[in-house]
Amino acid sequence: LLEKMADVSLKEAALIVGVVAACYWNSLFCGFVFDDVSAILDNKDLHPSTPLKNLFQNDFWGTPMSEERSHKSYRPLTVLTFRLNYLFSELNAVYYHFLNLVFHVVVCVVFLKVCKLFLDNRSSVVASLLFAVHPIHTEAVTGVVGRAELLSSIFFLAAFLSYTKSKGPDNTIVWTPIAVTVFLVAVATLCKEQGITVVGICCVYEVFIAQGYTLPVLLDTAVQILRGKGSIPFSMLQTLLKLIVLMFSTLLLVVVRVQVIQSQLPVFTRFDNPAAVSPSPARQLTFNYLLPVNAWLLLNPSELCCDWTMGTIPLVESLLDVRNVATLTFFCFLGSLIVFSLRYPGESSKTVLMALCLIVLPFIPASNLFFPVGFVVAERVLYVPSMGFCILVAHGWKKLSNKSVLRKISWVCLAAVLLTHALKTLHRNWDWESEYTLFMSALKVNKNNAKLWNNVGHALENEKNFERALQFFIQATQVQPDDIGAHMNVGRTYKNLNKTKEAEESYMIAKSLMPQIIPGKKYAARVAPNHLNVYINLANLIRANESRLEEADQLYRQAISMRPDFKQAYISRGELLLKMNKPLKAKEAYLRALDLDRNNADLWYNLAIVYIELKDPTEALKNFNRALELNPTHKLALFNSALLMQESGDARLRPEAKERLLHYVKEEPQDANGYFNLGMLAMDDKKDMEAEAWMKKAIRLQPNFRSALFNLALLYSQTGKELMALPVLEDLLRYYPDHTKGLILKGDILMNQKKDIVGAKMCFEKILELDPTNVQGKHNLCVVYFEERDLIKAEKCLVETLALAPHEEYIQRHLNIVRSKIASLSATEQSSLPADGTATAEEKKNSFQNLKEVKNEQKTTQTTVDNSKGHSKNKKRTEKNNMDKETPKKSTKEIKDIEKKRVAALKRLEEIERILNGE
Repeated sequence: LLEKMADVSLKEAALIVGVVAACYWNSLFCGFVFDDVSAILDNKDLHPSTPLKNLFQNDFWGTPMSEERSHKSYRPLTVLTFRLNYLFSELNAVYYHFLNLVFHVVVCVVFLKVCKLFLDNRSSVVASLLFAVHPIHTEAVTGVVGRAELLSSIFFLAAFLSYTKSKGPDNTIVWTPIAVTVFLVAVATLCKEQGITVVGICCVYEVFIAQGYTLPVLLDTAVQILRGKGSIPFSMLQTLLKLIVLMFSTLLLVVVRVQVIQSQLPVFTRFDNPAAVSPSPARQLTFNYLLPVNAWLLLNPSELCCDWTMGTIPLVESLLDVRNVATLTFFCFLGSLIVFSLRYPGESSKTVLMALCLIVLPFIPASNLFFPVGFVVAERVLYVPSMGFCILVAHGWKKLSNKSVLRKISWVCLAAVLLTHALKTLHRNWDWESEYTLFMSALKVNKNNAKLWNNVGHALENEKNFERALQFFIQATQVQPDDIGAHMNVGRTYKNLNKTKEAEESYMIAKSLMPQIIPGKKYAARVAPNHLNVYINLANLIRANESRLEEADQLYRQAISMRPDFKQAYISRGELLLKMNKPLKAKEAYLRALDLDRNNADLWYNLAIVYIELKDPTEALKNFNRALELNPTHKLALFNSALLMQESGDARLRPEAKERLLHYVKEEPQDANGYFNLGMLAMDDKKDMEAEAWMKKAIRLQPNFRSALFNLALLYSQTGKELMALPVLEDLLRYYPDHTKGLILKGDILMNQKKDIVGAKMCFEKILELDPTNVQGKHNLCVVYFEERDLIKAEKCLVETLALAPHEEYIQRHLNIVRSKIASLSATEQSSLPADGTATAEEKKNSFQNLKEVKNEQKTTQTTVDNSKGHSKNKKRTEKNNMDKETPKKSTKEIKDIEKKRVAALKRLEEIERILNGE
């Protein structure tokens, strides 16, 4: 490359760098907007955890090429540069924009070298400067996804420069540059598809520039050969050989490209490119009219717009449409240039010919001539064609400046053009600062594009400004009443505003606009896959009503019947079936979705949740592990698999559970649940100080964390730090005054440690206010009455307690002690303690419930979709089920914990009996 740029002086390169920097410095302050969101922010192929091979299996947006929703844009080398950006700066937009700026400088410098093949030095600099400052390039340079144009252009120009070295002395063939050219063409094509068109430019260069033929000479030679009056000249045979090699290589690249897209064209709707689905002659007239529209943008880039789809340019439906005059004028001018360049020899005609090749050939893939594209006009695709335009302008300026009369005027005009273009570019860059500024600037140019109104609405929606967003979405439906996506956006916004009735009405309108099923015709071919989300969104809305779950299920089934490979429908239906308590059917839905996408970590996670519902923890853990194999940072899988291991009671799984929870809190450092469960694990392992530290951290993050507060108090109580437990219990009961277990523990500490009978009594009375049938609270209150020497009240209390739990022998024994005490006092004699005054083991077992409260805040996630932004995106809803109640069936681990608490219960019971017997 350095050899090819040898003729570019350091001064010229410095001038170009300075001009580009002056025009694009403010692009560094822009964010990720428009298509950047899908290509950068939402593209998992950028993440280091994604296998590198995925870049060569997925399209530019990270969608597998095999999927119908893929745009079939295969640009793995461009995505690779995004991935390198991510590796060094993750999602810091400054570095992405800076690299684009650098690539634009490189293109300008290489373009200068190309210009010097056909123009003099001064004109070449003029062409390069005009190219550097042209405002049409802001979409390619300031928009991050425009990097595909920049990279492709670098290798496009490099391939052409290499080919110019293929002619040796005496018109011999030098094969090395040709081989390099073929390689660079392949690289350019892997950056963006239009890179392959450089082969056509090489062919034109070989015939009309390198060999010096003109069209009349070629026609005359052909006629002579056909008449048998001559043979093909040797130089022409060599030219044919070179062209055959080039064309064969190109054909090979085309075959490979077709194989990559699996012989499928992308699915676009009439909203993306209305003319593509219009009947004749509107289709042909409109496509031809788009050519002068693009030419006008190059000539007068005063009104630029980021999106020219939908109703931006009305269809040309009649030959009487006045816009046909522009089409006719354009073709007359283009035709005259072609005739001039092909018919007449000379440097001027060669320059014009190469300029025309650079304008026309790279534009062909975007021209709708061979296949429909997903846009009407796109400024970024004019990046390479503008090179030819700049060469034409520079060549014309050279002709004018050589005339003494027009020399000064030509210089003034040139300076004015460069200055105004540079200022326009600088100003245009600010439009790309955010999505809101970008789409509002587009609405100033074009108010007939519903997509622009939708996109402004999306930008406001992202800022949670739903009221204003709704206004723009409604305007979109008025501009394009049959726009399904706009009605979906209105519905979603009404839902966000909690106006479910209006949301349902909007979704129903969108649903009514969907194409009807025609027997024998593939449904998917006539609708954008993301429009099918109207069924998902409507079902998600109505299933909030428990009485309409079957209706929601019917909508999911309808979507599946339209597209049996509609993965999202299976996912959403699986979630609904779980809600309907049909885990087996939910399992079937998720397995069907996994058949369509086995590399989706969320699906394996959801299936694990189903197995938890089916009481199959072993299979659940296997599926959690599968999700983590695919996505080691899957936060919900980390958290819930750790809980599953913890609840299994298997001590061998605790180290792995701890590792996953540590990984989880690293990913979610502000989630108190992670620290709480680390504390519970430490309590299980008898690591009291570690458990205390984790619990305190959870409480710092969430001061009202019910379970963390109680279990920290319980930990203090079990480790002889009862007085430290009291302030924790005070906090717990301030947030949750009806926390029964907290009241029991507090009362127990007040009575046995602080000898605060009044305080203990208040705790037990509060328990009975909340639950008059609470045996433990009532029994402890009886003990308080006895401590207060109110034996009659204590007796009555114990009788009532025994009625609540007639099988509890320790209550009967305590009642006997009290009655014996009453009898002794009435006989004015003291009674000694009975020999069997201590409780039996069975009494100890039943006297106090296990206080350890395990709050398994399970996070269950099924994927919910409410997509209407043009791309299908899955939004996870996390539900934290706070389970304060103890499960009826204890695990082995819980039974062991209960046994370990019996010792503490025994001590408390002995204290009570000492009180009752007067010791």
